[in-house]
Amino acid sequence: MKRIRVETVNGIGRLTLARPEKKNALDELAATELGDALDAFAADDAVRAVLLGADGRDFCAGADLAALERAIDADPGAQHRDAEALGNVFRKMRRLPQPVVAAVRGRALAGGAGLATACDIVLASDEARFGYPEVGVGFVPAMVMTMLRRAAGEKRAFELVATARVIDAREALSIGLVSSIVSESNFEAEVEAVVTRLAKAPPAALRLTKRLFYDLDSLDFDAGISLGERVNVEARATSEFRDGVRRFVARGKGDS
Repeated sequence: MKRIRVETVNGIGRLTLARPEKKNALDELAATELGDALDAFAADDAVRAVLLGADGRDFCAGADLAALERAIDADPGAQHRDAEALGNVFRKMRRLPQPVVAAVRGRALAGGAGLATACDIVLASDEARFGYPEVGVGFVPAMVMTMLRRAAGEKRAFELVATARVIDAREALSIGLVSSIVSESNFEAEVEAVVTRLAKAPPAALRLTKRLFYDLDSLDFDAGISLGERVNVEARATSEFRDGVRRFVARGKGDS
């Protein structure tokens, strides 16, 4: 049975975690399906934005513990392949040309919290909950810490992973795990408005913006400005830029 539902509608690539009976827990198959879908979206110019959501009451409860139990005695190679499948999802989301929006309802825990925060924009229901409970079961929130440290900073990130405390959407917003809180009563409509706006934006400009945003991660100030100069020039060469500037100037002349 498929773990992920995939479709493209009106320029929006839609990924839906589709194991509500398992609280959308992630196993190697689910991670592989996510990675394959992201690869397909990356190669599809018709996809302008990507929306990651979930069936059921919870976004994602993290790793499928039953699958982990079955793999307890697996050889190190198999263990690495299992971990790498999810790691590759995080890598592909960061490298994906299009922006990725997470729509989080219910609980996003462990790898599920990491999956949400790996997205470029996180829209959380006012009833959503986030947490990293791995230490409590003798595990380590290993890969998700890469996203968590960037979003929340060292002190808050360490407190969350060390205490396994679950936080509400408002606290998640205050520490940077969430972009916006959306009313549960109007959740779907507000999420749709955000992702539709992204899908209608000039695609080349949006792709260049995302690429530059993350390429700045490893650069010092001067190198970042230099890279920005190069991307500035690259953007000027696009038809979107030329047409946009001409429309703006034409509107200005019409107002004068």
